Amino acid sequence: MRKSLVAIRRWIISHAILSTVLAAAFAGVLVRCAFTVDVTEYAIVSRFGRITRVHAEPGLRLKWPHEQVIALSRLVQHTRPPPSEYLTTDKKNVVIQMLATWRIADPRTFLETVATARQAEARLTDAMVAQTGAILGNIASTALLAPGTQSSQYEAILTRIRDSLTQFSRASYGIDVLDMRFVDISLPEQNKESVFERMKAERGRIAKALRSAGELEAKKIIAAADRDKTRIEMEAYAKARLLKAEGDAQAARIYAAAFGRNPRFYKFTRTLQAYEKILDESTTLFLPANAEALSVLQAHPSEGVRR
Repeated sequence: MRKSLVAIRRWIISHAILSTVLAAAFAGVLVRCAFTVDVTEYAIVSRFGRITRVHAEPGLRLKWPHEQVIALSRLVQHTRPPPSEYLTTDKKNVVIQMLATWRIADPRTFLETVATARQAEARLTDAMVAQTGAILGNIASTALLAPGTQSSQYEAILTRIRDSLTQFSRASYGIDVLDMRFVDISLPEQNKESVFERMKAERGRIAKALRSAGELEAKKIIAAADRDKTRIEMEAYAKARLLKAEGDAQAARIYAAAFGRNPRFYKFTRTLQAYEKILDESTTLFLPANAEALSVLQAHPSEGVRR
């Protein structure tokens, strides 16, 4: 009886140990087969170096024990290449440093071509320099260096470079370029003086042309003002003469109507006006006794002679 109990106990212990070992082995296999996908990463599952699937959604995933999981960042990254020298369409050298922000858009293509972020930055830098050189080769240096350059011109140039770079990098490396900016634009040291002198000469030529155009416009305005002044004066003079003539005619009509009522009084008044014009204190005038000018001084026959 005692031997039977010992045998049962040994059987139970052995089965417990086996169950524990099996559970531990299952847990170990489960740990090796289960993995989590973070919201900031892509999870790429490969089998013997060959990509089998890509997980973009976060959560718990399973894999075979012989499969490997490679995590790639989904975050926006930036690349700032060192300054590079470019040749513009007018044969001027400019030194430009740019900043690009990018992220992985196609993790399968990215892993198969560049694999790491460091390699991606190196490839993207080469592509940025090549695409920028191709675009700036068709643009004049004044579009980048002129003092009056508008921000819209920079944006147009950057958009062309970004679109060209995105098209290339997306197909070649699985990378989307989100934005690009000029960090610094300058001239090579050996060319700065000559370029500045040419720019000053160009600004001087433009200023001279603007001054000439301004002087010509001023002369046109002055001439137009003089014409208007002459026209206004002539119209005013003609109107004044017309008003004066109408006034004289009206006065003549009034005089005629007034003096027509008493012709002798009119004659007397006109004679006095004539005296006033021809006689003064220093004038000596000899007239015959029957002169018309002296008739006003003679008494009327009907009035008689008063003594």
